Amino acid sequence: MSLVELITRADARGLAGSGLACLDRCVPLLDGDDEVLRPLWATLAADAEDVADGDGRDWARALARVRDRLAGPDAGGEDEAVLLARRMLATAPDECSGAPIRTWADACSVASLRIHRLLDPTAGAGAGLGRENSAQGRAEGRTEGLSPLVAAELRRQVVVLEVLAGHGPAGLRRALEVSTEGRRVLRAVVSRRARGRG
Repeated sequence: MSLVELITRADARGLAGSGLACLDRCVPLLDGDDEVLRPLWATLAADAEDVADGDGRDWARALARVRDRLAGPDAGGEDEAVLLARRMLATAPDECSGAPIRTWADACSVASLRIHRLLDPTAGAGAGLGRENSAQGRAEGRTEGLSPLVAAELRRQVVVLEVLAGHGPAGLRRALEVSTEGRRVLRAVVSRRARGRG
């Protein structure tokens, strides 16, 4: 099943987890530590029924705290990848229900793939690595023609949605593991890029 189809079929918890996982993998761009989003993950695990019912008051409180911790400088001097990550955090809805959480999860998916394409050192090597291929990969569920970093991110997004759909609250642990792995990869890429600029 393609990523687009998985997002379309996901319930509120799956959508919140999917969007959060995308943001989690991009935290290195926001100078966040590995634990900064833990309160949001904990909210999804502890309040699984509330999330499904569209309550999510704890989510809103945790989200406000995370935004305070990751508040950055004036965005004027930041590059596109950082701006995309900031937008993921800024547009997260205060309620995990209905159209807003679905819109956010879909936007996070697109933004995270775009971020990985921007940061992939091989992304300029050929025409087959561009935005059109990323969009086609999302729609068709394939990774052929994508750069390595983008293909890996697409696979991670699919796995997160599948485990959340198949295992409910129990799938959150695996979703977090997948996100942690992706965050480490992106942190290494960001570090190499910083050294290259220095």
